[in-house]
Amino acid sequence: MKFAVRFYTKTGNTKRLAEAIAKELGVEALPISEPVTEPVDILFLGNSYYAFNIDPEVRAFVAGLSKDKVGKIVNFGSAALLNSTYKKVKTEADKAGIPMDEQEFHCKGEFKGLHKGRPNEEDIKAAVEFVKQYK
Repeated sequence: MKFAVRFYTKTGNTKRLAEAIAKELGVEALPISEPVTEPVDILFLGNSYYAFNIDPEVRAFVAGLSKDKVGKIVNFGSAALLNSTYKKVKTEADKAGIPMDEQEFHCKGEFKGLHKGRPNEEDIKAAVEFVKQYK
């Protein structure tokens, strides 16, 4: 199996998750500004809610993915208020013709004093455990 990890973050929370996931998979966590250039079986895509939606950059990144290069997307992320971005990312993935795995990883993220210190070490360990099922 070939993997790639891409993430979008404004606070650094999702980057911390992406780096732990990438380390477990033996790949590098890269921002979504770095395109997926080599074919991968699974793209782990980290993102969050901003103003109750996924960021336009995440939408554009998913829209630009090639089904010839990405077998499927596994969603992960953190957020202070809302939980899953799965449905929003899936809408974009469906438009691009790329399947989404039904499972995802999500945890709380710190934002303006809410959920201080999150994602914490426990969250990071949970993300790594989540990823092990794909290896």
